[in-house]
Amino acid sequence: MEKVQGEMEIERWERSEEMSDAEKKVIQETWNRVYANCEDVGVSILIRFFVNFPSAKQYFSQFKHMEDPLEMERSLQLRKHARRVMGAINSVVENIYDSEKVSSVLALVGKAHAVKHKVEPVYFKILTGVMLEVLAEEYANEFAAPEVQRAWAKMRSLIYIHVTSAYKEFLTFPKPLCERVRTGIHEDTKAKMKNSRANTF
Repeated sequence: MEKVQGEMEIERWERSEEMSDAEKKVIQETWNRVYANCEDVGVSILIRFFVNFPSAKQYFSQFKHMEDPLEMERSLQLRKHARRVMGAINSVVENIYDSEKVSSVLALVGKAHAVKHKVEPVYFKILTGVMLEVLAEEYANEFAAPEVQRAWAKMRSLIYIHVTSAYKEFLTFPKPLCERVRTGIHEDTKAKMKNSRANTF
């Protein structure tokens, strides 16, 4: 059983570290290689996300009953969503030197998932962790350097914080959900978070 995150780790997630210009450059350079193959990479990320955290599929009526990774890979709906996810990240990367634009892009993502899709915000932390895990495996040479890992760890935190800020603005959660958001651990995903985080930066 995984140990629930302590206050220091929670505060670290709620307080994004400022990225230096050098780190922003690293993000853009490494992302350019990834985005050249955006659909396949996005599909790999979503398949691992749904296989390791199947409770996330409840928000996707088109493929929530899919169990076979090969079936997911062939799904046009999943591929479409993969392109959408990668496109949103690409918008952040493209505008990484413009903090207001980054905030605006991620606020729209957060609002849509909070108000329209009603996705629990902890899934963004899980998904970005899975993303870094997949990128580190598929682009091992590009992501091996410590400075690249630090830059992308900050990027992951930035995405999560800006997205969940929209939740705080547009929604008032009932107490049980507030507690899950605060700890960052969904009841159905506790046991699997340890593996996911252990294999990320």
